[in-house]
Amino acid sequence: MMDLEEILGKWVRDPAFGKIATAVIGVIVIAIITRLANRSVARYVERTSVRYRLRKFVMFVGYLVMCLFVASVYSDRLGQFTVAFGVAGAGIAFALQEVIASVAGWLAVSLGGFYSPGDRIQLGGITGDVIDIGVLRTTVMECGQWVKGDQYNGRIVRIANSFVFKEPVFNYSGDFPFLWDEIMVPIKYGSDYRVARDLIARIAEEVVGDYARTAESAWKEVVKKYLIEDARVTPTVSMIANENWIEFTLRYVVDYKARRLTKDKLFTRILEEVDRQADKVGIAAATLNIEKLAPLDVRVRELPAR
Repeated sequence: MMDLEEILGKWVRDPAFGKIATAVIGVIVIAIITRLANRSVARYVERTSVRYRLRKFVMFVGYLVMCLFVASVYSDRLGQFTVAFGVAGAGIAFALQEVIASVAGWLAVSLGGFYSPGDRIQLGGITGDVIDIGVLRTTVMECGQWVKGDQYNGRIVRIANSFVFKEPVFNYSGDFPFLWDEIMVPIKYGSDYRVARDLIARIAEEVVGDYARTAESAWKEVVKKYLIEDARVTPTVSMIANENWIEFTLRYVVDYKARRLTKDKLFTRILEEVDRQADKVGIAAATLNIEKLAPLDVRVRELPAR
């Protein structure tokens, strides 16, 4: 029988062993270099968005170099495995179709501009800010649910990239970083509605006027890029009269991350101005009138004793 040394010596002299050892050592060296490069990026690049993209790029290049290195090591044998790879690939594609769809989704997101890190999106029924885009999943800091307003609730959600093919992708900050929002102000009958309209318009200009002028230039770029009408970006006030009160609706553009804060500022200023002009304008409230009831004739009959 051959002793252990002869077996090991024969194994070591086998060309297949040499290729395996070369591939493993090469992958380890490339992984170490990639990790050191990522640490250097984190140390020397201060801007968060640039650091994030550089680290993603370094990881992608590292994986690509690993694959090319292993392929070059086994380049002389790739032809022998063509049929085997074809059969295995068909089975793997069927078993991992969701994974393949997620990888395809990652390519669509990366090349198609669906969204980028930092964007606020709604994907797969989840609304939040994109904090990472992986090969298989998009990581989102969730907004809403039990928290009112567009504010974080603390949950980090990972959504399969395949959802970009299954459902609409809502991007709150894609080509322009603002949204239209509205507030309704009920004014009671008997108030001077002209004063009320001027009051609301003046406060809107005070709170969101500067931002509207900034958003106007961004909207012009959207009009150039898409077949869309040149909508009004400056604040507008409209009025209707119903059976309860005069209803003023203020429509304005707002930063997609500041909807709740902007509403707070608008309502605070409106209430302050209404209090100052209480003799001309008053806020309406729903009331319930109870009419006088007709008298009730209640008779109590005494039951006979048993």
